[in-house]
Amino acid sequence: MRILFLGPPGAGKGTQCKKLAQEKHLPHLSSGDLLRDAVASGSPVGQAAKGYMEKGQLVPDHVLIDMFKERLSGKACSQGFILDGFPRNLAQAEALDSMLKEIKAPLDVVINLQLPDHLLTERITGRRTCPNKSCNEVYHITFHPAKDGKHCDKCGTELVQRSDDKEELVKERLKVYNDNTAPLIRYYDDALILRTVDANGNENDIFADLIKTLSSVSVKA
Repeated sequence: MRILFLGPPGAGKGTQCKKLAQEKHLPHLSSGDLLRDAVASGSPVGQAAKGYMEKGQLVPDHVLIDMFKERLSGKACSQGFILDGFPRNLAQAEALDSMLKEIKAPLDVVINLQLPDHLLTERITGRRTCPNKSCNEVYHITFHPAKDGKHCDKCGTELVQRSDDKEELVKERLKVYNDNTAPLIRYYDDALILRTVDANGNENDIFADLIKTLSSVSVKA
């Protein structure tokens, strides 16, 4: 099954994608992970991306598309994949569709994780992250607190609040999403492959709803 996840920051895309990847034995591809892997591999696409990143510039759409094409054309994705964090706007969505058509791997379904802005703000501002790069465990002061409230349960490192998880920046991130990425909901709904899942509640209950939603999806050849 070929799946794309949409949803604003804080909706739980990363959590649900990881659970689904384990459940369905599918590769979970996020744009950030692919960029890091491509740069580390030294491939032509990775070298192109590295050039932009070293200059502090955004990696242009055509390089991102080439990067996804390189990975999605590989054997690991022959039985399906889960896309997370790309596309972020209509131009990227159209370019992705053209590329997937070229490699004969069209999307089967787009999952839209839906949550009101005020709940998203509560989720994001309450996150605390372990800064130990070999751990990176994520907690929440309300929903998933560390045992002592201050240190990672796994490695003991003092937890931090990421700078972009502070309320003033969260509001800006949500505005960027609503302006640029939210129009993709209409785009994929018009393509008749959009399914919406309520992202409010326990992550296991949300996952159960996700699995139920996917059970009704017809997989393209």
